[in-house]
Amino acid sequence: MDDTTQATADFNRLRPRLQGIAYRMLGSRAEAEDVVQDAWLRWHGSERGAIASTEAWLVAVTTRLAIDRLRSAQVQREHYVGTWLPEPLLGDDIMPLSPSPEQMLERSDDVSIAFLALLERLSPEARAAYLLREVFDADYDEVAEALGKSEAACRQLVSRAKTQLRDERPRHVVPREAQLRLLRGFADAATRGDFASLKQMLAADARFIGDGGGVVPSFGVPLEGAQRIAQLFLAVQLRHREGVQYEVVVLNGQWGLLRFIDGALESAQTLLTDGDRILRIHSQRNPAKLAHIAAALGRELLNVVVTKPGPVSS
Repeated sequence: MDDTTQATADFNRLRPRLQGIAYRMLGSRAEAEDVVQDAWLRWHGSERGAIASTEAWLVAVTTRLAIDRLRSAQVQREHYVGTWLPEPLLGDDIMPLSPSPEQMLERSDDVSIAFLALLERLSPEARAAYLLREVFDADYDEVAEALGKSEAACRQLVSRAKTQLRDERPRHVVPREAQLRLLRGFADAATRGDFASLKQMLAADARFIGDGGGVVPSFGVPLEGAQRIAQLFLAVQLRHREGVQYEVVVLNGQWGLLRFIDGALESAQTLLTDGDRILRIHSQRNPAKLAHIAAALGRELLNVVVTKPGPVSS
């Protein structure tokens, strides 16, 4: 095997890890792929004979590229219309490499939409340090190499990130079977327009957070309270009747809902639960962030475009 072939094989072996880091950093599939492609170009043009560890080198390059891109993205997100939410991904192929079933359950929270949205509170370097250490199990010397900082500085970054995120992280892991049962019940109630059941399955202080990107109608601020959220789902059913369909799928490693209106994909919804009640719903309606899911399913996107965003749909 010649050097170029070996280099390609080494990169492809590590690509899932690099893609996982970049996506968790950026919350965007397309931007993550751009970062990984940039890392490949740098790897292709590097003096590979002088590189002691292929994995450490590629992780460091990918992390630094993602930090730079996130800094630019954060400026753009400050001017985003409404609430910015990460792009949901269909399936669980963005989990850490080769997890056991137990690790799959424990770590599904580390790629959930709720978790990625929470990471937006962190600075790019703190986000990178936290992800490398807490999600990808990197030693502090590896984190330090990736960020170009001392181990002591990286320990501080991770410690502060943990403090910032502690109160908002789920306090216990909910079995996937319990999640699935609750989501199926919620989808069934929403399809039937059963207001009482919808309200009962929502926590009294539940929150609904939508992202329309200024392209389709969505709430600019979170909607709070079980009754208001149940009314929102009921309104959609009353408006579209038999045209409303829900499909339970895996989104970002956890069970979620896709909503179709007259057969076209209208939203991807991820629900945070405690096993008994739904605590939070993240509803992605921005067509640009749904296109990959629609393409994977061979479905059309709902063609709803507005010139002025407003809180008229979930």
